Amino acid sequence: MNNQKVMNRWFVVVGAILIQLALGAIYAWSVFTPKLTAVDGTYHFSAGEAAWIFSAGLFFFALVMIWAGRKLASIGPQKLAISGGLILGAGYVLAGLFGNSFISQLIFIGIIGGSGIGLAYVVPIAVGVKWFPDKKGMLTGLAVAGFGFGATIWVKWAGSWGGGLINNLQLFGLDGVRSVFLLYGILFAVMVILGSLVMKDPPKGWLPEGYTPPKASSSSATGAVEFDTGEVLRTSQYYMIFIVFIFSALAGLMVIYCIKLFGIDSLTYSKLGSLDITNVDYESTRKWASAIAGTAMATYAILNGLGRIIWGVVSDKIGRRIAIFLMCLIQGIIMLSFYKLGFTAMGFIIAAAIIGFNFGGNFALFPAITADFFGNKNVGRNYGLVFFAYGIAGIVGPQLAGVFKDAAKGATDPSAWLTPFIIAGVACLIGAVIMILVKPPVKN
Repeated sequence: MNNQKVMNRWFVVVGAILIQLALGAIYAWSVFTPKLTAVDGTYHFSAGEAAWIFSAGLFFFALVMIWAGRKLASIGPQKLAISGGLILGAGYVLAGLFGNSFISQLIFIGIIGGSGIGLAYVVPIAVGVKWFPDKKGMLTGLAVAGFGFGATIWVKWAGSWGGGLINNLQLFGLDGVRSVFLLYGILFAVMVILGSLVMKDPPKGWLPEGYTPPKASSSSATGAVEFDTGEVLRTSQYYMIFIVFIFSALAGLMVIYCIKLFGIDSLTYSKLGSLDITNVDYESTRKWASAIAGTAMATYAILNGLGRIIWGVVSDKIGRRIAIFLMCLIQGIIMLSFYKLGFTAMGFIIAAAIIGFNFGGNFALFPAITADFFGNKNVGRNYGLVFFAYGIAGIVGPQLAGVFKDAAKGATDPSAWLTPFIIAGVACLIGAVIMILVKPPVKN
């Protein structure tokens, strides 16, 4: 079987990255929040409302992915990915044409757009693991790296490159925000469809040259033993991994939502000593702080992509369990320090980079440990169950930040951000402890 002519498996990686570049759209949400929440702007959304659109996208992403994982075999990877791209694109196009209210953006961006991401996201991971059973950590890292890198492109293009599309683009008489939604929706659909063309499983019995699969035993730590969905749900390991994923992901998702809002507050305060809008230097200082926060957002996104690759490769060397432990430990420490570091431009950018790097690691390590513990062949089906943790984190993380920010309305300092950062940091440290206690499941 190894000698038959088959597609070069690296084409799958290229297709996966192209798909994920488009799916990473949701991580660009923070570039829109200042416009949506501006007091003197068009939309007048509260911080909580802007957070709910983001949270809805994350929740439906994770929820629909459970269904997509179960239907992957019957529908086929190509059809599933293409449908996801079309639905994601349609959500953003509709938001561009009709998204003039909180409810409409919640439906189009959050529910429809998030559902499209959920349909397509599982495909590159499930297909890729079958082509790379010898390098699961590296593969999952590369396959989802585009998700993080994509956010950099969409953030910078909308916010700063050439003055920023959000400030200059006007399509069909729409404002900058809705014009960007419309343009991005078309691009997302095209990119996912193109990447889907190589989303094909390898021939039955095919193995990479020189690779000998591990022998099946009672322990599934190598992915040789397959667990079906019911068996996965009866293991304590599933629930421990699920909880760790929630704790680890909520920190990164909280920062994605609020990085620009917090950066503007903290850097403005550090320069002026208050957030008093009557200060003659207030507007110019906020513009300076907004530019620094934009750089931090882009840095976060780039390191998010790199973290997926590097943590995946590292985990192939030291093991998934130890890698997740270290990732959670480092993330917990930096989240506890984030508020203080955010008062200097360099400290803010460095902290954002580290948080993004560790957050990216989630998306290489958790699918890989799902394959290790519960089987390579069933990873598409089983990872949906694990990934639902991300949907929960997508509500908890941003909402924590949004609730505390809204509660501090009128405050002249950025201290409202301190409590949610502490909660996220402690959660990551608890996740690190839980991960040390996890042992591979045994199938009777």
